[in-house]
Amino acid sequence: MAEKITMSAEGVLHVPDNPIIPFIEGDGTGVDIWPAAKLVLDAAAAKYGKKVEWKEVLAGEKAFNETGNWLPDQTIEDFREFLIGIKGPLTTPVGGGFRSLNVALRQILDLYVCLRPVRWFSGVPSPVRHPELVDMVIFRENTEDVYSGLEVEAGTAAAEQLRSYLKDSFGWDIRDMSGIGIKPVSKAGSERLIRAAIKYAVDHHRPSVTLVHKGNIMKFTEGAFRKWGYELVREEFSDVAVGWDDCGGEPGDKILVKDSIADITLQQVLTRPAEFDVIATMNLNGDYLSDALAAQVGGIGIAPGANINYVTGHGIFEATHGTAPKYAGQDKVNPGSVLLSGVLMFEHLGWTDAASDIVRALETTIADKVVTYDFARLMDGATEVKCSEFASAIVDRL
Repeated sequence: MAEKITMSAEGVLHVPDNPIIPFIEGDGTGVDIWPAAKLVLDAAAAKYGKKVEWKEVLAGEKAFNETGNWLPDQTIEDFREFLIGIKGPLTTPVGGGFRSLNVALRQILDLYVCLRPVRWFSGVPSPVRHPELVDMVIFRENTEDVYSGLEVEAGTAAAEQLRSYLKDSFGWDIRDMSGIGIKPVSKAGSERLIRAAIKYAVDHHRPSVTLVHKGNIMKFTEGAFRKWGYELVREEFSDVAVGWDDCGGEPGDKILVKDSIADITLQQVLTRPAEFDVIATMNLNGDYLSDALAAQVGGIGIAPGANINYVTGHGIFEATHGTAPKYAGQDKVNPGSVLLSGVLMFEHLGWTDAASDIVRALETTIADKVVTYDFARLMDGATEVKCSEFASAIVDRL
């Protein structure tokens, strides 16, 4: 009988062998990539006597067509109740009540970590000489920064009211007809994100954590993120980690916590990727970095992602690319992003053997040059297969 995943008072997930896991198929190509990913996930779990009871929940176009609501309350309640879920890509409704359904889910459930591991899989076509040097895990703060949506439109009464207030109260002279946004970066939000990144580095034996920021310009938001990060290392992690300023870059047997300016980081992850390991950063920087790094290892089509609250135990694992509606129903696109997000979910649940099996089978399939069209067009001698056929080829190699 299927059972719920639960969280103990000590913050430990208890995962039965037959957990109930909600899923959102996704819009556009979700109809193709989710069944393909599910086929592989189910086969890998079955090898170890485990079976997921998949519970469909609705969001996006399918939800709107069936309920008239882009994000039904029941979907939120199901994610709350069952703790862990997975989703395909979702359309952002035009003129709807949400700027982004993905952002809405993160904020409603307070999924403060956007976890984006980026690594190269052997055989995947890449635009760089040494994609194998890219092996980074990005912890992107998910609930603050400019993504909090605190902005007013140029020319509106609200914008003029805010512009006048800022002029009168702070002497800030903002041009007429300006859109104005507010960028909140809190100590609590920064600390819980950086804390999660350092704990991950400890648990996964990673040698360094880099705080990426633009604190040389935005001193009281991004600069504060950097300051609070170093303070956290001293106050909570001095037994396992040390900040650059406190060790001169020589951490001994401890994790080195360092920092890097955002624009320089975007250069150096390309020119010196081996120097970066775990990265902790704010929302917008993390968005840029995640996609830029994905391009170095084969594209966002195989980039996994997760949105996690390590305190409450909630997590939604997701495809990181768009819906690509022109390809929907063609059984054509690469299911790698949602599949590898499932791998990330299995790892999070402690199903590490099944997760490792999928990765090995995926690599073998690509090495055999049995690939979907996006890779086939970049590889000599490739056998181009459909989305469903690619999934079946992976299962054959499990």
